[in-house]
Amino acid sequence: MTDKSGFIRWFETLGNNDVPLVGGKNASLGEMIATLKAEGIRVPDGFATTAEAYRQFLTANALDERIRTLLADFKAGKASLAETGAAIRKLIRRGRWPADLADGIAVAYRELGARFGRDEVDVAVRSSATAEDLPEASFAGQQETFLNISGEEELLDACRKCYASLFTDRAISYRDHHGFDHLQVALSIGVQKMVRSDLAGAGVMFSLDTETGFPDVVVIDAAWGLGEMVVQGAVNPDSYTVFKPLLTWPGLRPILRKRLGTKEKKMVYGRGGSHATRISDTTADERHAFVLSDDEVLHLTRWACAIERHYDRPMDMEWAKDGETGELYIVQARPETVQSRREAGVLMSYALEESGPLLLTGLAIGEAIAAGPVQVIKSAADIERFVPGSILVTGMTDPDWVPVMKKAAGIITDHGGRTSHAAIVSRELGIAAVVGTGHGTSELKDGQEVTLSCAEGETGKIYRGRLKFRAEELSLDQLPEIRTRIMLNIASPAAAMRWWRLPCRGIGLARMEFIINGIIQAHPMALVHFDQLEDKETKQRIRELTRNYPDKCEYFVDQLAQGIATIAASQYPEPVIVRMSDFKTNEYAELIGGRQFEFAEENPMIGFRGASRYYSDRYRAGFALECAAIRRVREIIGLTNVIVMIPFCRTLTEADRVLAVMAEEGLTRGEKGLEVYVMVEIPANVILAEEFAQRFDGFSIGSNDLTQLTLGVDRDSAILKTLFDERDPAVMALIRQAITSANRTGTKIGICGQAPSDHPEFAAFLVEAGIDSISLNPDSVLGVILRLAELESQRPA
Repeated sequence: MTDKSGFIRWFETLGNNDVPLVGGKNASLGEMIATLKAEGIRVPDGFATTAEAYRQFLTANALDERIRTLLADFKAGKASLAETGAAIRKLIRRGRWPADLADGIAVAYRELGARFGRDEVDVAVRSSATAEDLPEASFAGQQETFLNISGEEELLDACRKCYASLFTDRAISYRDHHGFDHLQVALSIGVQKMVRSDLAGAGVMFSLDTETGFPDVVVIDAAWGLGEMVVQGAVNPDSYTVFKPLLTWPGLRPILRKRLGTKEKKMVYGRGGSHATRISDTTADERHAFVLSDDEVLHLTRWACAIERHYDRPMDMEWAKDGETGELYIVQARPETVQSRREAGVLMSYALEESGPLLLTGLAIGEAIAAGPVQVIKSAADIERFVPGSILVTGMTDPDWVPVMKKAAGIITDHGGRTSHAAIVSRELGIAAVVGTGHGTSELKDGQEVTLSCAEGETGKIYRGRLKFRAEELSLDQLPEIRTRIMLNIASPAAAMRWWRLPCRGIGLARMEFIINGIIQAHPMALVHFDQLEDKETKQRIRELTRNYPDKCEYFVDQLAQGIATIAASQYPEPVIVRMSDFKTNEYAELIGGRQFEFAEENPMIGFRGASRYYSDRYRAGFALECAAIRRVREIIGLTNVIVMIPFCRTLTEADRVLAVMAEEGLTRGEKGLEVYVMVEIPANVILAEEFAQRFDGFSIGSNDLTQLTLGVDRDSAILKTLFDERDPAVMALIRQAITSANRTGTKIGICGQAPSDHPEFAAFLVEAGIDSISLNPDSVLGVILRLAELESQRPA
């Protein structure tokens, strides 16, 4: 279906080998239409102009030499980038269409309308450069897209503007930087039937985690209206993370995380002509509702996996939902070019070494830390005044900002999500960025010294002043193999994703209380007894936290399940040991609504904590919510690698009571593969280890509490801190005894305390004693592995 002039190609006739002919974007659309229809993937119909059409346009208007001269003047320093780009774009926009080329576009447009039964079909007009969307180069939307174009005159005008956009300032700069010859790169135009996402929603998705490179998830961003608002970073979108390995398992719904965005604006159809689209405010209902249903999230994820399989590489895709038909579409697909090119054998680790006042938070992009003076620039027209090495603060970025982004120490934006322009380019440039802060441009002032930290999980933080931090390069290449199982101690879901590359075999301690404190924030009993809360301010804070959950208890279960699932997915199918909540009463009281349900204790460290809470009427209903979250992770999301661990279990009777309560809540040890471990942190656990082994599947030594209770030293006491040492002979004797008893009964035993992370010689002692696994803080893993390899080499296998 090629026209006689060779200027037009319909998408269904194109494939990946046609990049020189129609550019990466249009070749990819054709490839998907031709090869992925059997997978049920819908791509809107359309056609492309060829690279030859672009060259014919330049020749007919005698533009080649004039453009070459302008570029030579720029290279020679006779004209600025802005002057050069503006001059070339003006020449192209004033160009006249050769009759045969204009006729070819018009005939194809009429044919597209006939396919849809319309005289003037509404189309998207997209630029597709012949050097873009390659696995080794990302042109990050440098050329223009025009939406809701109707009529032949509007279409030809939009096509001319597409040609001109090949010479935007950022496109010229990018090609210079990457060594592309400006006149060897041609531009194809894709004319594609519009998806009426202005009546529904649209967004972006990646077939890996964009921050960490974790390959087993699909990340989807969504906002109301046309997708340009997400791509541009003009809104803070909804975000969904789905676990790919369980996607095809019958009955499972492996959605790890759902985050509601603010979505304050949306792009919708305008009146036509120069007002083809407009920006409008979203309604309160739209801001408080997810754009996609769970079924739609899973549907898009299956498409993402099919596209990734077909291209055999991680992919960056744009999707849209038609509000008239309810159908989903893929409107673009290109190779992901940041994480997929990262050197797998090296990890960069950043950590703050001091603290300061927290000014702002947003989404962390990357894992780095940067410090420097703030420079607030609200308009791209002012980027010439940017001082290299400053922290760029702006509302949002688009490709016009790329030249100045390259010079920034860090980037802060008011708007945008993980797939916004600012996020994508920051990752590619390796620059720390915090996006979607809400009001960075109003809160921060020019010259103000700040530290921008993306090293503390998924929340990016901006602190006042220049804080000290360290950056270390961790090499994973040529690490020796060791016999001892090394696992991780993990607090937050974001940390689990960050460290997935480490050579570990599971997580030995996932701390549930960190999810409760950092994400849920409310005391579970305050949610159970919300109507009985006495403090009006507390009730209002909980209403705000749970505004999208009519059932306050469902808020706790859902948020806790998402946090646990994310941690468990990072190591699947290796075991992930999740400790049930182990707050002390004073810590529980600090949760929202907690003071009404907690009481003062003289010594909370050995008070009402751990197992004793789970069967008590004071907390039994809260523990039921914890159990419900575990069930959801294992039975609905499907992460059966989760093992439950009971902390601070003082007696055998208490063990029996806790296991009975768990069974009442649907968590029966041994059913559906459920294993239950117990912490060894009380001397009684060691003395009666063989009896505890009859009730539990495994032990995990908590060396901090065991040291405290063995030596009678408050671990938080500054006066007695010199006495607190896990290497004390009495403590080591108890640990050796626990390991011996576990080995004798065939019970798994590991350690999740701090000591092996702090003291490599302590890790060596554990191996000599016969421990099964050692769970370490992430920054200790490589050093301990090297120490244990040396030890194991000196002993027979």
